[in-house]
Amino acid sequence: MRRTKEDAEKTKQDILDAAVDIFSEKGVAKASLEQIAQAANVTRGAVYWHFKNKIEIFDALHERLHTPFIQRILEGLEVEHPDPVAQLQELCTNLLIELDQDPQKKKALILFLLKCDYSGELEASKAQYLENKMQKLQAFSRYFDKAIAQGRLPADSNPRILTMAVSCYLRGIVLEYLEFPKQVRLKDDAAELMNFFFKNLLGSHHSPVPTQ
Repeated sequence: MRRTKEDAEKTKQDILDAAVDIFSEKGVAKASLEQIAQAANVTRGAVYWHFKNKIEIFDALHERLHTPFIQRILEGLEVEHPDPVAQLQELCTNLLIELDQDPQKKKALILFLLKCDYSGELEASKAQYLENKMQKLQAFSRYFDKAIAQGRLPADSNPRILTMAVSCYLRGIVLEYLEFPKQVRLKDDAAELMNFFFKNLLGSHHSPVPTQ
């Protein structure tokens, strides 16, 4: 039974991997379940076993990106860290480096950020995407809330503005990386890029933990 579940999960992931390629090549509107099945080397019946239609596949691709991402952010909040700002900087740096090391994640982000207009049948998917984004922003904001409570940021700091600044900066880096990967080398540049943001845009307001 365990092996059957493992096989079923592998088939599901193979379908999702194939769907990224088909959606990117043909567009979601023109893609078919038959094409996805052929690319995944499975039957249409296997596709229907896991997904009722291609929009459900598209949404599952979103969740495959979002769920581990938000889990990482929330897990960090459960840790009693002496400097939440430095903790967030390290988290953002690691997320960028991991993106560079994960071809499937990169292909999915190219699809979502560069190739989809979220019109027509994807409007409902857009709503879920925005809900996931709000969840991410709220989680980021909690790092700044903790930093203020611990005296690492001034009491009059605005967590909402700081959160939007981090989000916009990260999104800009990711978009540049996806469009110009030879110019933006995340494996080498991520730490310096994030240090530039946190040190230069927060530097005068942030009180880091003193070194021993």
